[in-house]
Amino acid sequence: MTSTADWLAGARPRTLPAAVAPVLAGTGVAAYVDEAVWWKALLALVVSLALQVGVNYANDYSDGVRGTDADRVGPMRLVGSGAASPRAVKAAAFASFGVAAAAGLVLAATTAWWLVAVGLVCVVAAWFYTGGEKPYGYLGLGEVMVFVFFGLVAVVGTTYVQTETWEWPALYAGVGIGALACAILVANNLRDIPTDTVSGKRTLAVRLGAERTRSLYAFLVLVAAAAVVAVAVATTWWALLGLAFLARALPPTRAVLGGATGPALIPVLAATGAAELLWSVLVAVPLLALG
Repeated sequence: MTSTADWLAGARPRTLPAAVAPVLAGTGVAAYVDEAVWWKALLALVVSLALQVGVNYANDYSDGVRGTDADRVGPMRLVGSGAASPRAVKAAAFASFGVAAAAGLVLAATTAWWLVAVGLVCVVAAWFYTGGEKPYGYLGLGEVMVFVFFGLVAVVGTTYVQTETWEWPALYAGVGIGALACAILVANNLRDIPTDTVSGKRTLAVRLGAERTRSLYAFLVLVAAAAVVAVAVATTWWALLGLAFLARALPPTRAVLGGATGPALIPVLAATGAAELLWSVLVAVPLLALG
């Protein structure tokens, strides 16, 4: 039987900061331009966390049944390791999507019903990252989708459900969060270039090659720094405190640019996730305080 510890590992808890960060940033913007609606912020957090866990289980299932997880360097996968059946992992993925959908329906009912369509697109994008006959994650489009859904949509959406208005600072914050969420995936795919190449998984890292992928990671960190400045210009200069995220982002950047490979890139994923969370906290706190 699959243990609780196995299911927790399969949910990949180290990726969860990438789900918390956009909600923090979006709520900070909402508080500054209008006011934070905390119960909506909590529901947005449920949606974000459930989608993150759902996509993790969905990737585990889809990669596992394709056999692309048979020889992994990274965290344990449930299907690939044989710790859980494909059917059980698939059910866990859809249960997570169901939780996200339920919370999203409440937000749509109390904000705008067109948000149901946005939520549906998010779930479809989460499944087809590695699911279906032609998963877009195998075509080098994973980073684009992460930037859009775990950056722009998540941050702007969190702000919108609380203010019901379009706010430029939310877009800028979405760019910063999206860039760092992308950087996590870039580091993950950089680590997996050897095994992905053998299995025919044509990620962006495989297409670009290791050296250009390393440069892309550093570029995304710079984009995140520039986004802090953009948020500060649009709101308050106190938001520049967000630049302190670089203290957490620079060590993994040095590791990536220094040629780290294989297991040496695993700490980079956790450090990048921590940098993303720190970005959101340091930007959101001044906005919440002055809102």
